[in-house]
Amino acid sequence: MEPHSHVFLGEGHEHAEKRTWAVIWLCGAMMLLEIVGGLLFGSIALVADGLHMSTHAGALLLAALAYRYARRHAMDARFTFGTGKLGDLAGFTSAIVLAMIALLIGWEAVGRFLAPVPIAFSQAIPIACLGLAVNIVSAWLLGGGEHHHHHHGHDDGQTLDLGGSRLTLEIFEDGVPPRFRVRGAAVADALWAETVRADGSRQRFVFSDVAGVLESVDEIPEPHAFTVTLHLGNATGGNATGGDATGGDAIGGEAAASVVFEEHAHAAAQRDNNMRAAIIHVMADAAVSVLVIVGLLLARAFGWLWMDPLAGMVGACVIASWAYGLVRDTGRILLDMNPDRQLTERVRREIEADGDRLTDLHVWRLGPGHLGAVLSVVTGQNRRPEDYRQRLRHFAALSHVTVEVQPR
Repeated sequence: MEPHSHVFLGEGHEHAEKRTWAVIWLCGAMMLLEIVGGLLFGSIALVADGLHMSTHAGALLLAALAYRYARRHAMDARFTFGTGKLGDLAGFTSAIVLAMIALLIGWEAVGRFLAPVPIAFSQAIPIACLGLAVNIVSAWLLGGGEHHHHHHGHDDGQTLDLGGSRLTLEIFEDGVPPRFRVRGAAVADALWAETVRADGSRQRFVFSDVAGVLESVDEIPEPHAFTVTLHLGNATGGNATGGDATGGDAIGGEAAASVVFEEHAHAAAQRDNNMRAAIIHVMADAAVSVLVIVGLLLARAFGWLWMDPLAGMVGACVIASWAYGLVRDTGRILLDMNPDRQLTERVRREIEADGDRLTDLHVWRLGPGHLGAVLSVVTGQNRRPEDYRQRLRHFAALSHVTVEVQPR
């Protein structure tokens, strides 16, 4: 038996690492420029913004080092399940730093409310604009080169044009057996669907009206990876069309349109929280810059000095909200909470489809786009663990599966 691979890094890991280092160099150069320029021209505001930029660069440095360490130690046997979670640990740490920054900004804003200080508008406004420009470039560098994978998810309804009508087709399985649902169509009797799988097998589905939504009468068997064609017309005539086009075609007097569904993990299981943390740092800084610019302009125009600390307090609340979301999501991963309950339920249905009983099932995240699963099956058949692993191969996100088989 071949040894299992324990490399659970996200797709595009090295590319994300390079983008992060590029932003660090940009922030480092900007930091030096502001500090040196402030010292040469006697601007304490410019020096202060340069020091603030250093904290920004430091947070990004944490993300870059996490990428590098995870990549270099991906094959290290000391890490039982690889280094895929290192990015989540770095994201959690960055979230704590963001929360501290929010507290410091809020504290400073309250102090300025109680004891207003004079503002050098001619220096403060250009510096805030410069900081915003740097953050926009940083956000472009972090996100601009990212690979965008357009998959067709079970949660996202897919829109298609059928006989001049715009319909939405989805696989609905929230706590119930999976069925097709169609929104935008009015007549169930005239609508039917056919799935075509990679092995050429086909299955037809008819619809009924359930609380104003058209729902397929039959359940959709696993795996949920196929081309599905909606037909508007006689269910006994015409063949399903293949391909992934979303436009409608006339087939023997009927209208038809096709879309592709693929198995995938929930977005939370695929998200790169290390890159997410880096982008949140940049966006938080950009949001504060925008609020500061607005506050300074209003303060200069109308003499409302309280607008500057008010903008700081609003910015602190925004940063705190983003920090909370990042702490919550990365904390769940570090504590091995189930990242995709729908996938877990589909695994359960797949294993128990022909009478076997699943007595234990654990699913957790190993890294971006990689899930691990441990399951215990009671069966009356002569089956091996490899038989069950083979049945779960169409779940692309399950990168490491351990199976215990118990005879009934």
